[in-house]
Amino acid sequence: MSLVNDLAHQRLALEQTEKEIEKMLTTFDYRLTTLPGIGTAIASKLIVEIGDVSRFKNADKLAAFAGISPKNFSSAGKGHDESNKQGNRQLRSLFYFLAVSMVAVSAHNGKPYQPVFRDYFLRKISEGKTKSQALVCIMRRLVNIVYGMMKYKTAYRPYPQPLDKT
Repeated sequence: MSLVNDLAHQRLALEQTEKEIEKMLTTFDYRLTTLPGIGTAIASKLIVEIGDVSRFKNADKLAAFAGISPKNFSSAGKGHDESNKQGNRQLRSLFYFLAVSMVAVSAHNGKPYQPVFRDYFLRKISEGKTKSQALVCIMRRLVNIVYGMMKYKTAYRPYPQPLDKT
């Protein structure tokens, strides 16, 4: 019986902690939780890892900080871009998690959770990118969105759904 009491106590403590985090989020006036897939925990982690968004001149700088933008390796005028393994690993993993959740499909009804992102993902694959490369494209798109939301303190405005031509 003490194990049940411990679990109930931990659940209550977790709920109280989450309420405190929600209160703290309102002081920043970032509306990150309006983006589907971002809850209180992810929003707070993004704020902690990014810090003051004004220290980044633009979304490209934030992407480079997160290790999402490609890095050019060149010598004697010949070069190529490779995946950048430098940067903030925690932030990169947060954007990866969000990208995967954006392109996920419901196991229950087979419909995508975020059709616009899923369509973009499938378009990138049809253009010849691998699934990993397409996910990086989604991550980069999410960096732009999160950067804009934090810089201008706006809520998420979804892309307009393309009309069905059937």
